[in-house]
This record gives sequence, structure tokens and C-alpha cells, in this order.
Amino acid sequence: MATQIEWHEEYNIGISSIDKEHQQLFKIINKLFVFKEEEKDNQWLCQEGIKFFRGHVLKHFSSEEAYMASIRYDGLEQHAQIHKKFREDTLPALEEELERTGYSDKAVGHFLGVCTGWLVGHTLTEDLAITGKRKIRWEKLLPEEELEVMKKAVIQLVFDMFHLESQLISDTYGGEKFGNGVYYRLIYGKRHEKKKQEVLLIFEENLLINTIGKVLGVQTNKLDSMLIHAARYTARQLVGRIMEHFPAMEGYELKAENLLSYEQFEKVYEKEELQASLLFNTGGAGYFAFCMIAPHLLKEGIGTPLGSDTALEGVEEYLEKREADEKKAKEEHKPKVLVVDDSKTIRYFMRDLLFPDYEVMLAESGVAAIRTITLNRPDLVLLDYEMPVCDGSQILAMLRSEEAFADLPVVFLTGRRDPESVKKVIHLKPAGYLLKDMTPEAIKKEVNNFFLKKKA
Repeated sequence: MATQIEWHEEYNIGISSIDKEHQQLFKIINKLFVFKEEEKDNQWLCQEGIKFFRGHVLKHFSSEEAYMASIRYDGLEQHAQIHKKFREDTLPALEEELERTGYSDKAVGHFLGVCTGWLVGHTLTEDLAITGKRKIRWEKLLPEEELEVMKKAVIQLVFDMFHLESQLISDTYGGEKFGNGVYYRLIYGKRHEKKKQEVLLIFEENLLINTIGKVLGVQTNKLDSMLIHAARYTARQLVGRIMEHFPAMEGYELKAENLLSYEQFEKVYEKEELQASLLFNTGGAGYFAFCMIAPHLLKEGIGTPLGSDTALEGVEEYLEKREADEKKAKEEHKPKVLVVDDSKTIRYFMRDLLFPDYEVMLAESGVAAIRTITLNRPDLVLLDYEMPVCDGSQILAMLRSEEAFADLPVVFLTGRRDPESVKKVIHLKPAGYLLKDMTPEAIKKEVNNFFLKKKA
């Protein structure tokens, strides 16, 4: 059965003529899905269907702008610019790609993914603002209030677009690896200025499948090219709406976008200065993070480039590499080790010591450790016994209180040899103790022995 986008009541903005046009666009998109999946050899049908869609889009833009002018809508100019960009940049680039590839299955999927993501995102954000159901721009805020605004904006927009209740887990997300994540990078700038603003969106793979995939009606447990394209354009809408809440971001345009591996994301995250780093949970649907970075320091081109003329090949390349990396990881069977220590020196020493035999994750605090364990469960935790705020024994007690982590192996990293310290935590069933003054060789041997015993 062909993919179909379901029309939901929340897509109605309350203006009958516009709602009918939106519904018609959804119907045309659905017809194109049928052509793609059931009429693969009929290029003419796809061509005519896409022309029909384009005609309706342009007609819709014209009538919508006329309505906004008739009610003297304050956001008309900005809204019209969004229409113009889609009409003069996005659509022509997609059509050129279709012509160049002879309306290949991949190119048609790219077209449908982009248009679906754009249509859903635009309807649920910009179009709802016409009726006052969304604010065009909040009042100018004091700098100390901006983070709170961003939190509220993200939570509200995710609810508006996907009807998902998001809960802020941390406003200091430390870049911990998601179990199976997609790392999407957007770089914004002004036309005649060098100053740039960078946004990183990190999605748990399941979240994209449960949201974008659900909108598309895709029955899959794995990311595909069309889902990624739809997710990109929906994410653009999300970021665009968030930026509207901040007058200082006026005039910024998207300059570049990349899909990153986790290793590439780490490089960005470590090197650049964070303005916001928010981690959210949507319950059973999955996790996501929103990070804003400035100034832009890292060289251009990291990750898979996704320009208008490279998006199709770029996403395919990204998915192929992702699949190859996952296959390699399964073949190598590298155990995951989480090192938790407030000392940066100790963390990086342990990482260098255990790599490449193990996949090493780092956490600088108890809170970061809990997040990492939740997002990407390790096979072994090396936990510093003495840390500020929340020490090792308290962290282990919290883990043991959760059924999901009751049997998680935890080995203490400690400089203490006294029996009292051992007795204090023996009821929490640590898997062992490693003294920090042991030689690197001895520490490595103990970790190796742990996994050898586990296999036996």
C-alpha cells in the first residue's frame, strides 16, 4: 500500500478557504505517493502530478497572501518571504534534480519528503500565526530570560507539530551519545555579514520514526532517505519558528546544513561555544536535544553536505555510511565503557587507555552519568568514588533504585583503600574497585578481565 499523509484536525487554522487549499495540497501529495509506489514505470504521470502540485502551491500562496493583506496581518512580509524562498529556491532545485535524474525513484522520494516536511511544518507554524493561534514574535526579552523562552518555545512547537508532550531533562546537555541518534547541523548567517549562528538538533532515531514516519504513514523501524528529507525540512521549520522569538536573530538565513556522525558532532561540540544546550524527553517516543552555538569557529564542510544540488546524494551517502558503521560495530562487538570522573585529566586518560578496544563514553558528573546511561546504556561503568555534589555511592544508590539499572555493572575508581569505604557501599553490589594509583597496564588488565569473566 502506498504511503499516505493523514489530515488531522490540528492542521485546520480556522479559515475555511485556506483550510480547503491545505487539504487539497495533502490530497495531491497522497496521489503522488500512489504514482511513485504503484506507477513506477509511468514517468509521465509523475511529471504531470508534480506540475499539478506546483500549480496549486503557487495558487495557494497567492490567495493566502491576499487574505493576509485583507486583514492587515502584521507578519505578511515575513510570511511572503517564506513563500518566495520555497517558490524560487526550493521547488526549482527539486525540479532540476527530477529532470537531471529522469524522475528516478530516489529523486521523486526526495521531492515528496521535502514537500511533505515543508507543508506540514509550514501549516502548523507560520499558517497558524495568521489567526493568532501562534505568536509571530514575542516581546523583546532580557538576555537572562532568553533560555527560558527557548525552552518554552521548543516544548510548545513540538506539541503543536507532533502532539508530543516534551519534558526538559536538562538545560546543560553535555553532548552524551544517543543510543541511535541523528545529528543535524544548521548554520545561519546574514547576507552581507560574516557573523554566523549555528544550531544542532539531535534526535533519537525512534523519535523520527514515531513522528515524521507517523505523519508519512511509513511502516518501518529504520530510517530511509524519504524520512530523512522530510525530517530535515520539518526541523528547519522548527528552528525558524524558535528563532522568531529572538529579535537579535532577525535577518538570519540558512547558509549550510550537514548530517553528522557522532564523532563529528563531538568535534563541533567540544570546540565551539554553547549558548544553549537543552535535552528533552517525549516519553515513549524518544529523546531529542536542541543546541545553539556562537560564534561559529569550526571550518566549513564537516559532515555530509546537504546543499540544494547535493541533498539527494548526500542523504544516501549518509545512510550508507551509517549502515556500514553499524554493521562494523556489530562485527567488532566493542563493549561500551562509561567513565565518570569530575577530573578531565582522568577522563581523557581513561579514554586513551581503553580505546580502541572499547567504545568509551565520558561523563563529568553524576547527572551527566545518569543521562548517558539512560540514552546509551553501557556494558560497564567506571565510577569515581569521590565527586562534588553527588558522590559515587549516591550515584550507584540511584542506579540500584531503578529496576532497569539494578544489574548494571559498576566498578569504583578510587584513591581510598580504607575498609570503611568498602563496607559503606557493599550492599549496593559494585562489580569491583580500581585504585587510581595503579599502573595503566594494571587498570587495562582489570577491565579486560571483567569482560573475559562475563563471556565465560
